[in-house]
Amino acid sequence: MFGAGDLRFVILQLISEKPSHGYEIIKSIQERLGGMYAPSPGVVYPMLTMLEEMGHATVVSEGARKLYTITEEGSKALAENKAVVEALFARMDRTRTEQANDRAPQIERAVENFRMALRMKAGPLTTEQIHAITDIIDAAAKQIERV
Repeated sequence: MFGAGDLRFVILQLISEKPSHGYEIIKSIQERLGGMYAPSPGVVYPMLTMLEEMGHATVVSEGARKLYTITEEGSKALAENKAVVEALFARMDRTRTEQANDRAPQIERAVENFRMALRMKAGPLTTEQIHAITDIIDAAAKQIERV
């Protein structure tokens, strides 16, 4: 979804609008993309740590959660890359609009649940498990085609 370095500017822009926790940033990106994509915590949290190390964000611990806020240095980085940031958010807006015209959010949620179920079955599967999963997927696809 994002090119090299793009997510850094998206996160900086979001925390410039409102100090946020990592989870809130993930949800905000997902909402801005119409539910089509949400960055994983394994991408967002290291990026937040990097922004903090670069001096572009500060963090305040609130129990187990961390609240990220943009710094003056981070604001300068945003200003210096204003055209890039605007282009990124325009692309995100287009994606959200296109997505809104494609499928209902309930369907997107169901598809994400399906993907999560498959990810949770990761690891070595028996031949029987593989056949059962493919039978379920094929049956669901046939039902959807008939709707």
